[in-house]
Amino acid sequence: MNVPCPASSTAGSGRAPRQARRAGLAAFVGTTIEWYDFFIYGTASALVFGKLFFPDVSPAAGVLASFATFWVGFLARPLGGIVFGHFGDRMGRKGTLVTTLVMMGVATFLIGVLPTHAQIGIAAPLLLALLRAVQGIAVGGE
Repeated sequence: MNVPCPASSTAGSGRAPRQARRAGLAAFVGTTIEWYDFFIYGTASALVFGKLFFPDVSPAAGVLASFATFWVGFLARPLGGIVFGHFGDRMGRKGTLVTTLVMMGVATFLIGVLPTHAQIGIAAPLLLALLRAVQGIAVGGE
């Protein structure tokens, strides 16, 4: 049976499909960038963060502690969804998406330039966990 679907009607200016494509493309780009950051962090957690941020424990415990900071990002995601979902509804999704992308980029940059345990002591892993929480909030908000 050929039953017309009201949602697929071509009536109108064609503006809605263009906006939907732009929104879909923006979401795709944002998600790609943010998940790439998560991928890079996971790789660094497995290979180098244990040595740099947790040198006082055994290598196995250092890698586990490094993965615990990775977990912090996943733990913070629901908070980002709640907070930025609210702001997206109130102030607009485009600005919210840009904010989450900037948050992710800044947190990733700061992780890249973060001093190690040898340089600033216990503050290094604490700042690492804090920056991971910021990344998790950004991903949840996206």
